[in-house]
Amino acid sequence: MRLHAPGEYQHIFDRGMQKQPIFETDRDRLRFLFLILTFQGETVIKNVSREIKQNVQSSTLHISDELKEEILRKRMVELVLFCLVPNHFHIIVRELVDGGISKYMQRVLTAYTKYFNIRHEKSGHLLQGPYKSVHIEDDRQLMHTSAYIHKHPCEINGWLGKEDKYPWSSYQDCIGENRFGELLVTNLITERYIESKGISSYKKFVSSSPAKEITKELFR
Repeated sequence: MRLHAPGEYQHIFDRGMQKQPIFETDRDRLRFLFLILTFQGETVIKNVSREIKQNVQSSTLHISDELKEEILRKRMVELVLFCLVPNHFHIIVRELVDGGISKYMQRVLTAYTKYFNIRHEKSGHLLQGPYKSVHIEDDRQLMHTSAYIHKHPCEINGWLGKEDKYPWSSYQDCIGENRFGELLVTNLITERYIESKGISSYKKFVSSSPAKEITKELFR
């Protein structure tokens, strides 16, 4: 795993032990989404369950303006893209302070594993090992990685051809209204590709991404 450095972008991913699901319900996905959004800052959230209780029956997420402002004020990383599928996740983040990504991922994965084990009456390791990280060298790699990440829902029953509507991905936030505002920094994709080539071009780019083949290589 490559060491991170401020200003750099990293593609980070991990999957469940023995390829087992790490998200069994929408409540699980909502919890993980809340964590990757709010743990970008150094803010300590004392009761995560209370913060998201009103959202457990939907795929929407409301974060109070007060909490959002505090996160942005103490931000360690920027969340750029994400996709959550049943047995693994992918995110792209940019490190803002030295050690930010390591601290961010430790907080997210520790909190989520504890939640998941309590919620589903399990114990032990949830993920197959330390998260994996690939340094993004340039714009070309960024664009191909974004397409690869956003293509992933095609492998979920019922989502083939509807990846841009999958609620647990940043795809729809890149081609439409950003649901999470400043907590999801989509401008890299929108400004460097979509604004110049158009939404339909990006959709074709995503649909042609060899997601399954790349996944096999990454998780070898």
